Amino acid sequence: MVDFLSIDDLELAGKKVFVRVDINTPVDPSSGRLMDLGRIREASVTIRALSKSAVVVGSHQGRVGRSDYISLKQHREALSKMLGTEVKFVEDVFGEAARNAIDRLNEGEVLMLENLRFAAEENYEYSFEDAAKTHLVSNLAPHLDACVLDAFPTAHRAHPSIVGFAEVLPTCAGLLVARELKALTRIIATSKAPYTAVLGGAKVSDRLEAINALISNGKADNVLLTGLIALVFLRAAKVLKASLDPELERYVPKAAELLSRYRENFHLPEDLAIMKDGERVEVDVRELGDAKPLDIGIKTIDKFSRIIKSSGTVYMSGPPGAFELKGFEKGTHELLMATATSLATTIVSGGHLTTSMETLGVKEWIDHVSTAGGALVMFLAGERLPLIEALKRAAARHKR
Repeated sequence: MVDFLSIDDLELAGKKVFVRVDINTPVDPSSGRLMDLGRIREASVTIRALSKSAVVVGSHQGRVGRSDYISLKQHREALSKMLGTEVKFVEDVFGEAARNAIDRLNEGEVLMLENLRFAAEENYEYSFEDAAKTHLVSNLAPHLDACVLDAFPTAHRAHPSIVGFAEVLPTCAGLLVARELKALTRIIATSKAPYTAVLGGAKVSDRLEAINALISNGKADNVLLTGLIALVFLRAAKVLKASLDPELERYVPKAAELLSRYRENFHLPEDLAIMKDGERVEVDVRELGDAKPLDIGIKTIDKFSRIIKSSGTVYMSGPPGAFELKGFEKGTHELLMATATSLATTIVSGGHLTTSMETLGVKEWIDHVSTAGGALVMFLAGERLPLIEALKRAAARHKR
């Protein structure tokens, strides 16, 4: 942690400071409204600490082609209420409107740029040097004095806003990044086997990456799969006969490879819950057919809960089902309760699970609650994170 700078190490008062946060938030698919403001609340802490600077806030939201790929207008409204002051907003990322808005920004004011992923470059990963040459960085950096990286949930992605600005501007860690690393370093030092990873949610590519890192680094004796990633592995294990949609089907070969190498580590669902005539109905995985599963079934819940309670360390990331639908929150709630009441060292991550823990009233029962998902698991597995490497590179240049 001493390898990078904090906001106290740079003179930021009166400066224009780009703060890369991660306020990527669960979105209700039916209403389009933000479902949980936890990440925005956490981001507000660092922004408030920079009250003597002119702060330019950058974040992404969702992924291209998905229902949560929306503007940051709602995020701006929420952040304004939390800060108690109007956060300015510009419907631009690095164009003339964004640059002019930054130039007009005064000390004590906060400006939020539009969803960074509306700029194509932010959807790809780069080397540190190439990230600094992107249009996003080369257009905005001349209008900025410094950069604060506080997007720990995106720390495992070498996107331009994560690693590019740190190459050309004085750069330090935000308060959230420092807090996460302090807590996780302490937990890693005291964690014990057997290690159990409970992985769900919709980010299949992230999950595959995390599984490989965890098992190969001896940090996952048990991998309990739920959500979309479970369907991919059930298909790879030839339990599901019907093809998945093309987006999921393309991950099946990688899942099959992981199964062949680490079969004893994996635990797949035995039953799933579907909706039939508006009601929750549970079916054996071999009888799923073309129905769309919305949760894990009770047999799977019981089996997974027993494994969780016999573990020494438990990581849970991503909800097991469509917890926002009435009747299909059971898997999410039951596995969270098993985790919260176990004697294991427990780490839970992701906005969706945070929302559920608050509903259940067990958030304080978990040893560490993180807003990060994939980045958290990669850190626990001992992998190098681009954001942390960018901070180290920036600190090394500063000390010369």
